[in-house]
Amino acid sequence: MVEEGAMIRLSNDEALVLFEFLARFCDEKKALAIEDASERRVLCDILCQLESILVEPFATDYRDLLGKARNRVAQNR
Repeated sequence: MVEEGAMIRLSNDEALVLFEFLARFCDEKKALAIEDASERRVLCDILCQLESILVEPFATDYRDLLGKARNRVAQNR
């Protein structure tokens, strides 16, 4: 059986905001009404994928970059 994948497009700002959210969730084991271990696994896998492509989390001004990204994302909706 061949598995088909799904692609999700995110702006860099959206990816950064999602990265921060998932990092908090996966690192601190915060509850999000997880119903099955597979849900936690998928969220943590997405975090790992974001971590492999984002450079901002390793920048010394990460908090500032994150704050600006959050503002831009919030204003666009």
